[in-house]
Amino acid sequence: MAVAAKQRKRTNPSPPTSVVAEARRGGRRAAPVRWDTVKSILGAFVIFLFIRTFLVEAFHIPSGSMEPTLLVGDFLFVNKAIYGANIPFTHINLPAFADPKRGSIAVYMSPDARDGHPIVVKRLVGIPGDTLYMRNAVLYVNGIAQRQGFSTGPELTTPDLTSPDFDWQKRVALTNSRFGPPPAQPTRDNWGPLVVPPRHYFSLGDNRDDSKDARFYGFVPRENLRGKPMFIYLSIDFDDWSLRWNRIGKVIH
Repeated sequence: MAVAAKQRKRTNPSPPTSVVAEARRGGRRAAPVRWDTVKSILGAFVIFLFIRTFLVEAFHIPSGSMEPTLLVGDFLFVNKAIYGANIPFTHINLPAFADPKRGSIAVYMSPDARDGHPIVVKRLVGIPGDTLYMRNAVLYVNGIAQRQGFSTGPELTTPDLTSPDFDWQKRVALTNSRFGPPPAQPTRDNWGPLVVPPRHYFSLGDNRDDSKDARFYGFVPRENLRGKPMFIYLSIDFDDWSLRWNRIGKVIH
C-alpha cells in the first residue's frame, strides 16, 4: 500500500496556479517582438532615407520670386540625382547624370552666408562662359536680348533698385568689351557685362522685380546645386486655404 501511495503521489499533476500567484509574477508574458517585423521596419526606413538623400526630395515654394511659374504654396518633387546628389554633412557630390542647361530651373544652396545658405529655387540664365548684362531690365546673353522673365514684359514695373549688395559686380565686370562699358554703379536692372566663370552659374527669379538672386550674391558654384524640380504634387492657396487642383501634377519647365 505504501508503494502504491508513493506512485500515486508521483503521478498526480501539479496543482493549478492561483490567480493571485500569477498576478504576483507579473501576469501573462508579452508576446515577443518578431525580428522579421523589426527588419522590415528598419529596411523601409533605410530605403526612405536613401531615396530622400540621393534620389527625390520634396520642396515647397515660400516666396513669390518665381511667379507665375511657381507660386507660394506649390509643393514640388525635386530630382536630386540628375546634378549629383550631395552627401549629407559634406561638400561632396555624387557623379551627375547631366549638367544644367541655360534656362532650366534649379534648386541650389544660396552662396549668401548672411542668410545662412538657404536652399532656394531659381532659373539658371547663364552657364559657364556666357557673357551676361542687363540694360533697363532687359537681360542680354552673349549680346542677344532674352525673354523678359516669365511674368513681366519689357516695361519696368517698379523703380530700379540700388543696393550695396550689387558692389561685388564691380570686381568682375568687363571694362572693355564689344558689349559696352559697365555702369559706374550696378543696380538691379542695369549691370554687367559679366562672364560666368567655369563651374558656376548665374540665376534670376522669373519675377525679377521681386527676387533675391545672383544679382545680389554672385555666381552659384556647381557644387551648390541640389537638384531639378520635376512636377508639382500639391498646391495650396494659403489666402483662402484651398487647393489649386489645376496645378497638381504640373510638370516644371
